[in-house]
Amino acid sequence: MQTSKGKFILIIVAVLVGIVAILAVIFLPKIQQRWTEPLGPGLGLPTRTPTQFNVAQAVATDTPDSNPGEVATHDEGMSTPAVQATDAVVPTPTKAPLCGGPPVMTVLALGVDGDDDYLYGLSDVIRVVRVDFATPKVIALDIPRDLWVEIPEIVEEHGITHGKLNQAYFYGTPGMGYYDGPGAGAGLLARTLDLNFDLQVDHYGAVNMLTFVRLVDAVGGIDIYLPIDMDGTPVDDKTEDMGYFYAGQQHFTGDEALRFSRIRKRYNVFTRTSNQNMVLCALKEKITSPSVVPKIPQIIAAFQDSILTDLSPEQLAQLACLVPQLDSENLVFTGISEDLLSPGRVFSPQLKAETFVWEADYDVIREIIEQFNAGTLVSDSDGVSCP
Repeated sequence: MQTSKGKFILIIVAVLVGIVAILAVIFLPKIQQRWTEPLGPGLGLPTRTPTQFNVAQAVATDTPDSNPGEVATHDEGMSTPAVQATDAVVPTPTKAPLCGGPPVMTVLALGVDGDDDYLYGLSDVIRVVRVDFATPKVIALDIPRDLWVEIPEIVEEHGITHGKLNQAYFYGTPGMGYYDGPGAGAGLLARTLDLNFDLQVDHYGAVNMLTFVRLVDAVGGIDIYLPIDMDGTPVDDKTEDMGYFYAGQQHFTGDEALRFSRIRKRYNVFTRTSNQNMVLCALKEKITSPSVVPKIPQIIAAFQDSILTDLSPEQLAQLACLVPQLDSENLVFTGISEDLLSPGRVFSPQLKAETFVWEADYDVIREIIEQFNAGTLVSDSDGVSCP
C-alpha cells in the first residue's frame, strides 16, 4: 500500500515536471526576449563605445588588408569613422565588468519639461553619463542647454537648421512632426551632439518632472545638507515660485527636490547645476541605503512605463546593480566650466527675435568631450564627487 502511494506521488511529480518543462520551452524564450528588448525606440546610431565584443572583433579584423579609412554609416545617412582597434576610445579593461554589464556604457540622460506622454518638451537638463562597469566609475558631464548649434535632419519644409541645444530634443518630439528619424527627440538631440561636438552615445533615458517627483517619493524622500540659504521665490510676476530653502539639514519630498533643482533666477545656471548635483548625490545615498536596496527591482518595474528610454530591463538591472558598488569618489559630476562660457545673443528665425545663448570656443568643448569619451576627463579639480 505504501509502495503504491509512493509510486502515485512519483507519477504526479513527473507530470508536474513535464508540464513545467513544456511551459518553459513555450514561454522562456518570450520572457528572455522581453528582458533584453529595449523599452523604447532606439537611437539608430552605431555603438562607438568599445565593448568586449567589438574591441575583440576590431582586433581580429585589423589586418594589413583592412582599410583604415572605412566608414560606418548611420541609419539616417550620417557617416562617421569606423571603430578601429588602434584608436578605440576606451582600452579593453583588465578587470571583468561588474553586474554582467559591458566594459563601458554611455547614456544620454535628459530632464524634460513635457507631459507623461513625451509628445512635446524641451530637454532642460542634458547630461551625458559614462558608466565604467570595470573600475567601477560613473562620470556625468553636464552640457549647457543654451549652446547655439546646427540641428541636422529636420524635415526640409520646416526650414530649421540651427537652434539652442535643448530645442533639438523639442523639434524631434513626435508632437512636433519636424523629424522622422529614429529615437524621436532623444534621437535628434543625439545626432546634434554628434554633429557639433563629436559626442556619441549608446543609449538614452528621459525623465519628465512628474516622474522625477514620484521617483523621489518612492524611495521615501532624500536628505540634503544646505551650506547656505537658497532663495527660489519669484523675482517678478512671470517667475514661478520655487520656494525658500534654509541652510542646514533638510529632508526633501519629491516636489521639494524638484523645486530646489530648478532654482536659477536669483543666481545662474551653474547654481542650478550645483543644486541638481546635491539632489542626485542624495538620491544615490538613499537608493543604496539598506532599507531601499531590496526595493530597487520593484521600483524599476513600477517606473518602466513612465521613463522614456531605449535601455532594456536587463540593462536597467545592470545599472541598478552597479550603483551600490560605487565609492563616493567614483561618482563624479562635471561640466563645461563657467569660465569657458560667455553670455551672448543671436537672432532666432523661429522666434523672430534675439535670444540668449552661451558663446564658447567649440573646439575646446570638443577637446573636453574627447577626454570624457576616453574616461580621462576628470581630475580632482575638474569635477565634484558625492560626499
